[in-house]
Parts: sequence; structure tokens; C-alpha cells
Amino acid sequence: MQHIRLQKLLDFLKNEPNDPFLKYALATEYFSASDHEKALFYFEDLILNHPDYIGTYYHLGKLYEIINRQSEAILVYKKGMDIARKNGDNHAFSELQTVYNSANGLNYEDD
Repeated sequence: MQHIRLQKLLDFLKNEPNDPFLKYALATEYFSASDHEKALFYFEDLILNHPDYIGTYYHLGKLYEIINRQSEAILVYKKGMDIARKNGDNHAFSELQTVYNSANGLNYEDD
């Protein structure tokens, strides 16, 4: 089933090569399949060509953490927080701040 979804997304992307949603969908499909190289390609393309596509920052940061690129994960989370704040997206900001703090070893727990 996953192969069919991937093929359909790739076919759609041929017709709409600059569609950020399709790139994001492909990146997350490859991420779910543990194809980190292809997921990385699409996530990094989104950051470069569609920097306001806010969902990218969380998932790219997580991927960087998985492939032991911690410092890049932290930078991606920070950039995503900046963009979320600029766009007034408090929910995305909060999620990114949580993973940013965690990546920096700043896990706060309520007493």
C-alpha cells in the first residue's frame, strides 16, 4: 500500500513540481518508510524553496536527530520557531520550542 501511495505522489509531483504539500507528503512517506536519504532530499528542498511551510521544521529536525546531526536539528528548530513567530503560528511555535529545548537538554517538567 505504501508503495502505491508513493507512486501516486510522485506522479502528482510530475504535474505540480513546485507544490509544497506534495513534497511534504513525499518526505513524510519516505520518513515513515525509514528512507532517510529521500526524506532528507524533500525536507531540505522544502526548507530551501518553501521556507514558510512550517511543518517541515519539526520533521526535518527530528530526522536530523535520528541521523546524528544534532547541531543541524537545533538550528532547524530555531529557524522554524522564528518563522512560526513571524507568522503568528503559536501552536507550531510551541511544538518547535518543546523539541528545541529537548534537543538542547532543557527538559522542563511541571512540579
